[in-house]
Amino acid sequence: MRVLGIVGSPRHNGNTQILVEQILKGAEEEGAEVVTLELSHARIRECDGCNQCWKGDACVKNDDMNQYYLEIAHSDVIVFGTPVYWYGPSALMKGFLDRFVYFNCPENRPMVKGKRAILAVPFEENDLETADPLIRMFRKSLAYLEMELQEIILAPGVLNKGEVTKKRDIMEAAKAAGKRSVR
Repeated sequence: MRVLGIVGSPRHNGNTQILVEQILKGAEEEGAEVVTLELSHARIRECDGCNQCWKGDACVKNDDMNQYYLEIAHSDVIVFGTPVYWYGPSALMKGFLDRFVYFNCPENRPMVKGKRAILAVPFEENDLETADPLIRMFRKSLAYLEMELQEIILAPGVLNKGEVTKKRDIMEAAKAAGKRSVR
């Protein structure tokens, strides 16, 4: 089993990264190979709707996403980590997801079809409904790609860097989700 963690926060070693790493730790303890991609270190250009990929061709953008397609294809589980920014994902995560259009065509769909996903979402507010628009977007997007959203780990009430580590129940839930993802 291979679990790919995607950190969609610009804050290095922040709450999003901590949650993703906790999920990966659980998966690794169950024997999975784990890989982390930090989108803040990536060069991912915007999708401009040229539709070359819909024809089964390679993406015309010469950036890191072309390598990430291979990472995604070789993974069994994908952990998407993003903070809530204005009731949606970070711009880093949104740009990354926009490029999933690559998986629309019949030639590329098998690279993601049936893969499991975990969503890790830290946010400042304490109201769980704050994450609802983001969760709906992921549910719809992943269902469209025929992927299974296996679990959602919400971490409300965290603003300061590293604050999520003080929420023991959330940290334990994240690690347990990682363990379950590879069983």
